[in-house]
Amino acid sequence: MMMSDATEQQRPHVIKDARGKRPSFYEAEGLDNLTSMVMVLASELTVLRDRLDASERVAKANGLDLAAGIETLELDEEALRSREAWRQGFFDRLFYLARKEANEAAEAETRESFKQIIDDIAVN
Repeated sequence: MMMSDATEQQRPHVIKDARGKRPSFYEAEGLDNLTSMVMVLASELTVLRDRLDASERVAKANGLDLAAGIETLELDEEALRSREAWRQGFFDRLFYLARKEANEAAEAETRESFKQIIDDIAVN
């Protein structure tokens, strides 16, 4: 769900990773992650479409040519920074599972397991 800039700025950054093994619905590796990413994109697109539709309806009711205004809009630095911050948050949500799995894999790699792998390679 999309939030206003003010709400985004007030909310503290909290890592919300669930612990434990995720249920798997597909046998093919990575398909669950892909499905999750598609669902994140679909929910963002739905919210965006609803907001765009509402904006167009409000503008039309007030006699504004919204399309022409959008085409000629020039963003200042603050607007560009705000858009980039939103974009990065969106990518964080989109790649949540991939990041979580990478972090779990990194945590599983201990010095002892690394030493064991080296020992196994050296013996074989």
